Order: sequence, then C-alpha cells, then structure tokens
Amino acid sequence: MISNNTDKTLGTVLVTGGASGLGAATVDAIVAAGGTPLVLDLTRPAADVPFIAVDLADSSAAEAAVEQIVSDNGGQLDGVVTAAGIDSCGPLGAVATKDWERVVFVNLLGTVAVVRAALPYLEQSHGRVVTVSSTLGIKAVGDATAYCASKFGVVGFTRALAAETAGTVGVTLLVPGGMHTAFFDDRTEQYKPPVDATLNRPQDVAQTVVFALAQPAGCELRELVVAHSTESSWP
Repeated sequence: MISNNTDKTLGTVLVTGGASGLGAATVDAIVAAGGTPLVLDLTRPAADVPFIAVDLADSSAAEAAVEQIVSDNGGQLDGVVTAAGIDSCGPLGAVATKDWERVVFVNLLGTVAVVRAALPYLEQSHGRVVTVSSTLGIKAVGDATAYCASKFGVVGFTRALAAETAGTVGVTLLVPGGMHTAFFDDRTEQYKPPVDATLNRPQDVAQTVVFALAQPAGCELRELVVAHSTESSWP
C-alpha cells in the first residue's frame, strides 16, 4: 500500500464505473481514506454510497447525471475518477459498427463529458481529476482497435487538460496494466488472459488513485503507470 503523508482530505469524489472492478475498489479506498464517493454507473454499487444510474455513452445524460449527483449531495466536488471502461475485441471488420463506436463513446467521450460537467466545481474547489487510460493506450495491439483508439484518446485528452488547467485543477493520467476484475469475463477464450497470467489486484491500483487525489496543492502526479512486474503490455 502507498502511504500518504499529506494532511489533505479527499472530500467528495465522483467515480464513474464505481460498481465494479477498479471503480469499486476506488470507492472502497476513498471511504477508507475518509472521503465521500459519489458513483455513476449502469448498475448499483455494492457500497452504500450516493449513486445515479447512467449510460456514459450518452454524453448529455452523463453531464446531467454529474450535475444532479453533485447538487443532491451538497454541491461540493473535490475530485473525479473516470474508471468506467468497456471493450469489444476482434478484427476491425468483424466488430459491429455500433459496438466499436460504443467503446469510444463510453471510454473517451464519456470521460470527456463527465470531466466537462465537473470542471466548474473542481475549479472552485481546486480539486483533482484522475483519468484512467491503459497500457493499451500507449502500446497498441491487434484485435483491439476500438479500445486502443479510445484509450489513446484518453491519454491525449488528459495531457491537453493538464496543460489547460495548470494551476487551477490537478490532473493525473493513470495508466494501469491488466487487473483481476470482471472486465475479461464476457470475452471469448482467445481474448482472455491466460490462466497463469499475473495481474494486479484492483485494490492495489486503487491505492495509487487515492495517493494522487491526496497530493497537496501544486504537487502534481501527472502520469502514473501501474502494472504487474511481468505485465506483457508494458513496456
């Protein structure tokens, strides 16, 4: 676990995809650190936290959900973590257009919509954003054109956002490798990690998110790559 020696409290943090995987682990880590998580997801999280069901592929709905959940919970927002993500594996010609585009809508445009709606609150609180890309947002592989396009996009968006908001909002790009989550469950066997694959626990990666959120004003963790020591997609 990464220790945090700052005195900064996390405050209220919005987490997308907070019902499962890294998002759920981040919700638990925020609670353990004394923060208050708010969750946007398609399904209700196991944790007893404020929640709104929303399809992040719909940018207008995503923006409205941010406004509603923040308004319903005191009007204060200190952080955002965009952990929601989906995939649709296969050769480009074999993935249906709507499935390919949905990956980009959720992973990239959903991230942008949530951050856009949250930005006025974060500017007021001098809060922080942690966007979640992937090692496949830096290193491309075959049969993952939609996922790589979306996650490469998150990298570019986050770097530009950091430049745009420097001195006002803290921005961290998280680049995680594979994790033991349900993310791979619905894939065909050829696109699942081998049974002997060594992946990180989402709980451990979530600690790095909390570490980034807890940094004092002016101290920026611009980019964090968090992968298992034998991660095949890094470097």
